[in-house]
Formats: sequence, structure tokens, C-alpha cells
Amino acid sequence: MSLKDLTDVTYYDLNNEINIPVNGQIPLNKDQEALDAFLTQNVKPNTKQFETLRARFDYLIDNDYIEADFLNQYPFDFVEQLYAYLKSQNFHFKSFMAAYKFYAQYALKSNDGDLYLENYIDRVAMNALYFADGDQKLAMDLADEMIHQRYQPATPSFLSAGRKQRGELVSCFLIQSTDDMNTIGRTINSALQLSRIGGGVGINLSNLRGAGDPIKHVEGAASGVVPVMKLLEDSFSYSNQLGQRQGAGVVYLSVFHPDIVAFLSAKKENADEKIRLKTLSLGITVPDKFYDLVRDNEEMYLFSPYDVEREYGKPFSYVDITEEYDNMVANKNIRKKKMMARELETEIGKLQQESGYPYIINIDTANRANPIDGRIVMSNLCSEILQVQTPSTVNNKQEYSTMGRDISCNLGSTNIVNLMASPDFGHSVETMVRALTFVTDHSDIDVVPSIQRGNHLSHTIGLGAMGLHSYFAKNHMNYGDEDSLEFTSTYFMLLNYWTLKASNEIAKERHESFYKFDKSAYADGTYFDQYLDGSQDFEPKSDKVKGLFEGIFVPSKADWEALKQAIMTDGLYHQNRMAVAPNGSISYINDTTASLHPIINRVEERQEKKIGNIYYPAPYLSNDTMPYYKSAYDTDMRKVIDVYAAAQKHVDQGMSLTLFMRSTIPAGLYEWKDGRTDKMTTRDLSILRNYAYKKGIKSIYYVRTFTDDDNEIGANQCESCVI
Repeated sequence: MSLKDLTDVTYYDLNNEINIPVNGQIPLNKDQEALDAFLTQNVKPNTKQFETLRARFDYLIDNDYIEADFLNQYPFDFVEQLYAYLKSQNFHFKSFMAAYKFYAQYALKSNDGDLYLENYIDRVAMNALYFADGDQKLAMDLADEMIHQRYQPATPSFLSAGRKQRGELVSCFLIQSTDDMNTIGRTINSALQLSRIGGGVGINLSNLRGAGDPIKHVEGAASGVVPVMKLLEDSFSYSNQLGQRQGAGVVYLSVFHPDIVAFLSAKKENADEKIRLKTLSLGITVPDKFYDLVRDNEEMYLFSPYDVEREYGKPFSYVDITEEYDNMVANKNIRKKKMMARELETEIGKLQQESGYPYIINIDTANRANPIDGRIVMSNLCSEILQVQTPSTVNNKQEYSTMGRDISCNLGSTNIVNLMASPDFGHSVETMVRALTFVTDHSDIDVVPSIQRGNHLSHTIGLGAMGLHSYFAKNHMNYGDEDSLEFTSTYFMLLNYWTLKASNEIAKERHESFYKFDKSAYADGTYFDQYLDGSQDFEPKSDKVKGLFEGIFVPSKADWEALKQAIMTDGLYHQNRMAVAPNGSISYINDTTASLHPIINRVEERQEKKIGNIYYPAPYLSNDTMPYYKSAYDTDMRKVIDVYAAAQKHVDQGMSLTLFMRSTIPAGLYEWKDGRTDKMTTRDLSILRNYAYKKGIKSIYYVRTFTDDDNEIGANQCESCVI
């Protein structure tokens, strides 16, 4: 029997029995029976066996399954020591879904697909040895973090570490176009190249002139952004890693761009096929001024990027529209259109109801909180990456006449339940930062020089979290209550503190800081004001939360002052350190809930290709925790926003915040529905978007709608940029 010819297996049927109540109870024992059957019937007979560890590695190297160089950095007796430690930790998957996901998507298989060539311990060992880069202590520390599932590298890193045939270790990319044909052509080429490498691609189109703007002073010549969007969608469809995965991209446009209505209309189900976008994601950047105009029910002006760039001497994205709005309105040299702001707000809500798009980037909020010299102009495929960029220009020879800075995303995640049980929280985080640093140091995307340059100058990483709802339920906290907000704030304050401390240590070791550190809010110390000025106290206050952090070091103001002085003296290696990604399928392997948002169902039904439905009970689900596991679709989204806002105060980048809505809203969930229709409306989404904005949320990812016929709209199908 091989993996291609599995017969008489029972684990799928056993797993499906979880969804059939027995005496009014969920038969959770069926999940354990399915897990045992899967390991017995699928994994054990189809895993290639080796007499010794040395024989295994020799086979994998000789047959070009893994690289030899990283392994040769270690004496083999150390590799054996590391394996002995990992085996002694007695790791076991806790659910059928965890084991199934690992072996289906992450385990190394033979070239013919007949056999597994590694188990979970092997993949952890490969990651630890690869990311430690010959440092034996770091390799052991990484092995310890990963086998106890305190740390989870992003999918591209976890999957590719050590393999001979692999994609890049980074998760996704951000690029931008300026307003000329050479740069547009270079942007399309970059999209092709990056999609080929693997990972999602975010592209900012706000700088492109609108439809009808002049080309070489010929009125009405430009075609606008929609044809470029079509070219990009076709590029991602074509460049799909030899058919292994669908290329994935998102395009961003300013809400004040004159093509904004056409931009949104291209995603509608009834759009003309010539302009309709089927697979490309949409995001919009929204300055404060738009919220002001909507609030006051005023007209809004949409400005010609071509004219704005001529007047201000810089691309449209780099002009602060909120600050310059009145001047731009009064400037007769800038062509403009006008419409009612609330009409556009309604169009955004309609499209979110229909498709889940567009993502919302509160661009002024992001830039106000940005401690780095420069301007954030866009985000990525999952809306959590928020870093400064500078534009590039390309000459007629397709050479860079100005080399800008673009972005590659390098991500990893803490498992909140397990990290809270770490014997040394700070050391755990430092180990994770060093693993992520290896990825950024060894990433060299030379096919897109602006990304290569940005990475080499900035050394950015993005450490995030998963399993927040698991932790709440396990510790009897209702999602969004005061204790849960207090815990979230303290946890992310600790992540911030320890990532800063680790980055400072690396800067001291290497005598190197990120580009323009001296112009950052870290260098002048103002970044630390929120921890030192007395206006906010992030230490635990309630007895409940104090108890949860008992035995865990929580920095005092004196500790923050000492860290501030150390950073002002010796710098930081990483320009950016934290970001919370959606945590897709890999959260299952960690047997935890995804990201920071609530669960969807106590027993989640997941559609798997060629298999059908697989059922996944919420982690730690029991009679004891069940009252604390309320579906996201039955949760007031203001509670979700409150939780994310508690974390956002400490996260230097963004978070993939998803809104979960029912097409028929449960009675009593939102007070503004009283006396009105119980159907979800654009007004509901507008209220929630404005609430998020006022709470300091930098970005809103998808809007997922559960319809009355049990379908989901806007569910994220992209695996490219998720952890």
C-alpha cells in the first residue's frame, strides 16, 4: 500500500462522527480514535524507515531531498544529541486535523509521492538546524521552542527549511508603481517573478494617473488603473509555480483616487467581463479626511495623481491628503472630480457584503503610530504588513534610474497558550527573533532589486500570535470582556519588550542598526513615551490577570527606561519586529485557534480537496470550556475590535482583523438594529468600520458573511501569506 492507494481506512468516517451528537453531546472521543487510526493506517505503513539517523541523512542528501551545507555546519554527534532531546519530549498530535494537515501539507514526501520521508520531529529538527546556522546552542533552543509549539515559523519557512527543492523562505511581498510606462512594465514583471518564487504580492497603484488624464499633454489619453489590474490578474494566473498553486495578489488604491469607483466595480459579480476581476484582491487606503467627510455628509473631491505629482513634486501616495486636502481643493492646477462621501462609503459596504473586499487600511492611523522615518503607503495580501517604502523610477533601458525600497514579509507566530507556560518567556521570544533574523539575513530577492534593497537595509521581521481564543476559553474568560482585554494588552506589551530587547542585543553584537535608525522615534526615545509618561499602565491590574502572569517577568517603568537608554545607545537591528497574520492551516497543526479572532464553530467543518469534510473540535473543548467558546458570527464585532485594539497599542505593524457577520443578524447583538430590519446592511458595516477607526485599528482584512443558506461570502481562500 502507498499514499496513492489507501484502501479500507477508517479515520475519515471516525472523524465525521464528531459531527453526530450522541445523547445530546459532542463525541470528542471519535476525534482521538480518528487520530489513532490515521497514524496506524496511513502514517506508520507509509513512512520510509532507516536503520540509523546517519543513514537517513545520507539518503536524503544523496537523492537531493535536502541541502548538505547547513547540516555540515554541525558535528554529527550534535545532530544525534538534538534528535535524542526531541524524542525525549514525547510529542504527540492532539487532534486528527493536526496530524492530517501536517502530513498532507508539510511533511517531506518521496518524489513519486508514495512515501513520507519525515515526521514532525524531523521537520522541527530541520528547522532548528537550518535557522541556527551552525550555532549549536541556538539550534537546541529552537528545537525546544518548536517541539513544545511555543513558536511556529510561517508556512514558507517551516515547509522549506533545509529542502533542496524549495521556494523562498519569506511569506509575501509589497511593491509599488510610479506613474510612467517603464515603471508599470517593471511592476508587472516583478509580479510575475515574485509569483513564480511563491508568496502573495501586494501592489500599490495609487500613483497611476486616472482614466482620462493626459499623456504628453494629450487630453483624455490615459486608460486608468483598471486595465493595469487586469494585466496583473493575468500575470498571477500565468505565474503559478508550474501549476502547484494559484498566484495571489492584492492591489491597493487611495480612496481619493479618481478611479476609485471603477476600481471597486471591477470586483462586482455583475461587472462586464472586460473589467471583472475574479481572483485579484482589492484594498483601499483611507486617510482621516474621508471619515471626516462621511461624518459631516459632505462632498468629497477625487484628485488627479498626475496633477498632484506635478504640483507637489512627489508621487500621489506620498502626499498627506488629510493635511493638504483643502489646499488641493483650492488648487486650480489639480483636476478633480466630486461625489458625496457617503455614496462612496455605501459602495464600499455593498462590495464588502457581496465579496468581502476591499481591505481597509487606515493609512493616517498607521503613519501616526509609525516610529520609522518615512511614509507607509500600502499593505500586503493579508493587511498586517505596514512598513515605510520609497518609490523607484525606471528609464527607457529598463534600468533603475532611482532605486527605491520595497518590502518582503518574514513572519512567525507565538502560540499564546504554550508561550504562557514557557519556563522563560523572554528567552523564548529572543530565540524566535533570532530564527526570524536568519530568514531576513539570507533573503536575497535579486529579481526585484527594490525588494532586495529594502530587505538589506531594514532587516524587518514580523512576530505575531495565534491561539488567543483558546487561551481565553482555557482560562474561563469571555472573549472581549475586561479581563481578556487586560490580558491581551499585557501579553503584547511583553512581546514588544522582548522583541525590542532581542533586536537591541543583535545590534550590539553586530555593531549595526537598521537604515536611518538615527532618524527614528527609537533613537530620540519618544517611542517609549507610552510606557513612561504615566498616562497608561500596562501591568496587570485585576486579580484574575495577575494570577495568569504569576511567575512571568512584567517590566516596570524602570525596566522600560533602562531598555530605552540601551536602544538609544546601541540601536536596533530590525526596522520592524511585530505583525499578526491570519494563521491559516498551520494553526491546526499547533492545535490552537487561529490568530486573535474568535472561533467560527465549536466543531469546525473544513472542506478538504478530494476528501470532503473534516471536522475539527475547538482546542481544549469540554463541558468546562464550552460556555467560553461562542462563534465569531454570534459575537459583537466591537468586542473583536476591542481585543485587537488592546494588542495594536504594542504592535509596530498591523494585524489581520477579520469581521464576521451574519446576513440575518441575531436579535439583540447590535443595539442600532432595534426597530430596524434584522438583515445586515451597509450601515452596519459603516458603523463597525468607523468604530475600528476610532479605536486605533490600522487595518481591516476580510468581511466574512455567513448567509441564510449556510454559505460564506468573503472567506479567505489564500494560503500564500498566512502563517
